[in-house]
Amino acid sequence: MKTEKGDIRDLDDIKKLVDTFYDKVREDELLAPIFNGIIQDRWPQHLNIMYTFWQTVLLGEHTYFGSPFVPHANLPVEHVHFQAWLKLFNETLDELFVGKIADEAKWRADKMAVMFETKIKYFQSNNKPLS
Repeated sequence: MKTEKGDIRDLDDIKKLVDTFYDKVREDELLAPIFNGIIQDRWPQHLNIMYTFWQTVLLGEHTYFGSPFVPHANLPVEHVHFQAWLKLFNETLDELFVGKIADEAKWRADKMAVMFETKIKYFQSNNKPLS
């Protein structure tokens, strides 16, 4: 029996989105070496951070307290990596959800990718590692 897709409503939906998305990232030819190389055996901790981040951003439940850019500042990534990340994120959303909050997630992910890419490029081109 096929169930209708609904919108992102609660933490369980956030976990479903994050887990499904990062399962794809861990297998992606371009992204897996970067993510798996940096995160290594700390995937449970990373996923928990992502749950709280998206719970805060999409549901307004303030469970994330941090600075999301700092851990990404020195990653060896370029435009193609951000495009692949966004493609997988949007595909995952489309597979699992439909609605206003799902659309908001796509919009926010796009804006974050643009901001992160711009800032990383700045640090790379100015030889300014962020520590």
